[in-house]
Amino acid sequence: MATSVKNILNLKQWFRINKQLLFFFTFLMLLPISTVACSVLYYIDEETGKIYVANNEDYWYDTEAYLQIEPSTTNHFARLWYGWDDFAQGGVNEKGLFFDGAVTPDQTLAIEYSKPKGNLGDKILAQCSNVEEAIAYLDKENIALTNAHIMFGDRNGNAVVVEWIESERKLIYIEKGRLIMTNYLLSNPEKGNFPCKRFESIENKLNELKSFEGSVGLKEVGNTLGQAVQIPNKDINNRIGGTLYSTFISLSEMQFVLVSKLDNTKLTKLNLSEEFSKKKKLRIKLL
Repeated sequence: MATSVKNILNLKQWFRINKQLLFFFTFLMLLPISTVACSVLYYIDEETGKIYVANNEDYWYDTEAYLQIEPSTTNHFARLWYGWDDFAQGGVNEKGLFFDGAVTPDQTLAIEYSKPKGNLGDKILAQCSNVEEAIAYLDKENIALTNAHIMFGDRNGNAVVVEWIESERKLIYIEKGRLIMTNYLLSNPEKGNFPCKRFESIENKLNELKSFEGSVGLKEVGNTLGQAVQIPNKDINNRIGGTLYSTFISLSEMQFVLVSKLDNTKLTKLNLSEEFSKKKKLRIKLL
């Protein structure tokens, strides 16, 4: 995910093909990009109290990404996660617990910690119902990440970014109804990837949202990530990278929307309450 992507595609052609992007992606940053760049937001609307989360997952376009929906069992919660290669990059469960991760500058693994094994995100969604339980799970397993941080948010209005700086775990909790995460360590920006124009853009758009005259919903919150998307670019080997998918979730209403490759004709919309009531696994391949 740290591979740089250069050589911008023909932008006029790209905009002509993708006119319908205005639904979620009102503005785009016309800057050189990297597939390491991801953006995550947890947001509480101050007028209604409704809770929304959104994410841009930036990676190679030839990745075989998919949605995985797992039914509830006696000991596990129903859950939906998105990712590839049997690994959850982010997701949400029936209790309204959300998580997503983003790559950060490499850190040294302290001796008291161990790297996660298997599908960490799926395990947490299966067993944890809120933010504090997710943190407790990491503590119980002595898990630390050396090249990423994780955001957890729940339906109760609690959200946190968990980071590991050398030998110390850091918890950055939500303030003033918003929590933003990109690719620098919030507790130690000097480690790298800072300043971040995507982070600044999301903050600015959220500030503008306060003066929005209509009712704020999933689309309006999702649009605050519009300038943080990564338009498709080719590297020197003609491999295309960019925003592989964007996810938008209302934790209050349990609604889920995914847009694949910045194309609203490749949209998946799900009622999570209905999906989580089903008894069979479901895998949805992303185009």
